[in-house]
Amino acid sequence: MPHAQNIKMEVQGNELVIRVDLNKSFGPSTSGKSIIVASTGGNVAVPGRDQVKVGVNVYRPARG
Repeated sequence: MPHAQNIKMEVQGNELVIRVDLNKSFGPSTSGKSIIVASTGGNVAVPGRDQVKVGVNVYRPARG
């Protein structure tokens, strides 16, 4: 995940586990409407499962 921010993924058995530190933030989104908490930076392969893709964005509203 070359562009991932604050996301860790691992496969446990047949389940994908995604971990995000909800206390972190990476500034405003492009639109400025939300604050980015975590992102895969687009669709990426699941570790060890190149045929399976995932895209995750975690955000909160920007305070205005």
